[in-house]
Amino acid sequence: MMTFFPKTNIDFLKYRKVYFTVSILIFVLGIFLFATKGLNLGIDFTGGTMVQVKFEQDVDMSKIREALTATGQESELQSYGHNSYAVREKGTEENVGEVQARIESALSTLNVPYVVEQTNFVGPTVGQNMKERAAWAIILSLVFIIIYVAFRFNNILWGTSGVVALFHDLFVMAVAFALTQREIDLVVVAAFLTVAGFSINDTIVIFDRIRENIRLHPRETFGKLINRSINETLSRTIITSITVVGALFVLYFFGGEALNSFSFAMLVGCICGFYTTVALTTPLVYVWTKGALEELPKEHKPAHKARATEKKAVVAETEEKPAPAQSTAKKAVRKSRRNRR
Repeated sequence: MMTFFPKTNIDFLKYRKVYFTVSILIFVLGIFLFATKGLNLGIDFTGGTMVQVKFEQDVDMSKIREALTATGQESELQSYGHNSYAVREKGTEENVGEVQARIESALSTLNVPYVVEQTNFVGPTVGQNMKERAAWAIILSLVFIIIYVAFRFNNILWGTSGVVALFHDLFVMAVAFALTQREIDLVVVAAFLTVAGFSINDTIVIFDRIRENIRLHPRETFGKLINRSINETLSRTIITSITVVGALFVLYFFGGEALNSFSFAMLVGCICGFYTTVALTTPLVYVWTKGALEELPKEHKPAHKARATEKKAVVAETEEKPAPAQSTAKKAVRKSRRNRR
């Protein structure tokens, strides 16, 4: 297998306080952004107007987007077949006519004949339902990840640390969307869940190596085992991350407007996932277990030392107790002296 860093010996745990400080600062920044700017939720969550139109001639989708952007309002454009498109814009039920008139005015600038097939209002009830489903999808995925990792490694702390790292990744992604005020729709929620699966995969790889090294190097402390495991899997983690991030960069710059927010979310999440896998998950395991394996367990002591200890005990016992032959001789001498008397 190709390796970038075959002989690294980096002490990752040494800087765990720095990692924790950075994460706390990001958390404080996120709370501030959520309180001041908030998240820009799309029509899937807030409700709005959908106008479906059909052009009589072929028209470039990018030109339709340019015409809609010129109105100064955020609109979503989706293709529904040959020259048929759906334009969606946030708003209330009272301004459906206003939104439709604005969309028709923008499309008229293309000088291509079209007809309005239908106009619908997506009410707040549907939006609230989608919010609840998205939230439950994220919560249940995190719960099942905790159960899976805890069952696989027989330690709920390992599963909990992995989910804390996942929450950290999702939180950073939400902060990025609050900072840039990009619109969050169900496609972006799919990106959030995809990042969760990608991040926990790297974490499980490191956990597997830690468990293996505990058996192979029983005399090492837990801190050294963690550093050894991260260094041994570092090349694999870097290669995987570079491959995924490279593909996402291509998707971000050349994937078009429809996939721009999705690829942006994936980029932020994957880069953050690499950081949390190395700098957050394993340090949390180390801190929460309080170096439980720092002291070498008795069952992990080398066999030759155990045998040497047993030999010393036998010798000491032999020295303390007289040999059977010597004891019998002494008794015979005492009996002979009594007979002489």
